[in-house]
Amino acid sequence: MTVKEMIEKGNTSLGIEFGSTRIKAVLVGEDNKPIASGAHDWENKLENGIWTYSLDAIWNGLQDCYAKLAEDVKKQYGITLTTIGSIGFSAMMHGYMAFNEAGELLVPFRTWRNTITGEASEKLTELFSYHIPQRWSIAHLYQAILNGEKHVPEVRFMTTLDGFIHWKLTGEKVLGVGEASGMFPIDTATGDYNQKMIDSFDALVKDKNYNWNLRSILPKVLTAGTPAGVLTEEGAKLLDPSGNLKAGIPFCPPEGDAGTGMVATNAVAQRTGNVSAGTSVFAMIVLEKELQKVYDAIDLVTTPDGSLVAMVHCNNCTSDLNAWVNIFKEYSEAMGMEADMNRIFGVLYNKALEGDADCGGLLAYNYFSGEHITGFEEGRPLFVRTPDSRFNLANFMRVNLFTALGALKTGLDILLKEEGVKVDEIIGHGGLFKTKGVGQSIMAGAINTPVTVMETAGEGGAWGCAVLASYMRTKAEGQSLSEFLNTKVFAGEKGTTLAPTEKDVQGFDAFLKRYANGLAIERAAVENLPL
Repeated sequence: MTVKEMIEKGNTSLGIEFGSTRIKAVLVGEDNKPIASGAHDWENKLENGIWTYSLDAIWNGLQDCYAKLAEDVKKQYGITLTTIGSIGFSAMMHGYMAFNEAGELLVPFRTWRNTITGEASEKLTELFSYHIPQRWSIAHLYQAILNGEKHVPEVRFMTTLDGFIHWKLTGEKVLGVGEASGMFPIDTATGDYNQKMIDSFDALVKDKNYNWNLRSILPKVLTAGTPAGVLTEEGAKLLDPSGNLKAGIPFCPPEGDAGTGMVATNAVAQRTGNVSAGTSVFAMIVLEKELQKVYDAIDLVTTPDGSLVAMVHCNNCTSDLNAWVNIFKEYSEAMGMEADMNRIFGVLYNKALEGDADCGGLLAYNYFSGEHITGFEEGRPLFVRTPDSRFNLANFMRVNLFTALGALKTGLDILLKEEGVKVDEIIGHGGLFKTKGVGQSIMAGAINTPVTVMETAGEGGAWGCAVLASYMRTKAEGQSLSEFLNTKVFAGEKGTTLAPTEKDVQGFDAFLKRYANGLAIERAAVENLPL
């Protein structure tokens, strides 16, 4: 069957993911390979101290992204997109969207980026004996209760961004289990919210006499492969105002960007993991058993099919690195040279491989914003050296690549060294890995584990979401998600694996000691350089 025939017959799957700065749509064919795409750039706004995206920005962004996908189909294949085999939505995890009985948004969408729920996070972590990060939906709800916010008694439904879009397009108030695990803790034995913790929360707020209990306002939890509704007539008009797209298309459960990242890197089986390194960085390791202790630096979520995952999430990764690379771009232009950014990145990144294993005594912090793993609510990018540090271009680039992983390494050491978690391989994806071999080798040294970069890793979460939609259509064949990925998606897929060297492992460990000791310098910068 030709690609054109696949599209006409609806033998396709569509994934749309709302990232922090871009909404991306990817259409795949029967072999799960991309055949068309569309994108829309957007930015969050700080309004009244809250990081948010408006409803207009959400719908305008979605419609523009889909229109560009449909335009790509028309341009490449000469046909109008009217039907799709299955659709899946994904978005930045966590955050808070609360609605009243009429389905109206009660307060502006509070994104994962907000760090305004510290009190709630601490109290719920103590109540549940389970780490509740500030960005989780339940922390936002409880903080609103602690604040005495007027909207709370009116809440009749709360969800995340992709859960909201899915609801409006299908009428179904559901979430994939991976995304749901960023709202409230999941009991992996049942694949549902932890009922004991729900009961504890209801008892905690009983004196408020709300006309709701927690389970009644949470979305229903579904595992990967479960049908999650169909596109309604109203939903079709919302997604495609042109009217070309027909209703009735089946949807898979909406999943968070962590889950689609796991799918996009074939890291859903136990003892596998992935690192997504871009503006922020997070590592996901699929566990064989529960952790022995509760750690503030470790979030527990699940794969899209319900396995327990330890997640280390850091706010800062490549922003400061990119800022330094732009300085070299300006220098090139000032010298009258052509500033090819791909070449500049390639040259500078590869130069880092020539540096001393421990960066020659240099130190840097890439904290554009706060970093909870090291205890910072604000950040100040810093570069520091002693008079006898070996200050050269190779070490300068190396230390800026190292510090992009500094907070992540701090969290991963808890898992790998203190908890003894076993991981056979880490899959890397995101901007840090675009220059072949560089970010990959530095990551391998940082975590003392082989790191693989797949050729498809660059497709990202929207593609992973399309794969989940495809899996739902074929689950009748009885395959687990891991089996489906191995046989139908990644079979024969080429990847490059780099094992850590003893020199790089020792070098990163030496840097991390300097990094930990120097946090007082970062603290002084935050205290003495007000924004």
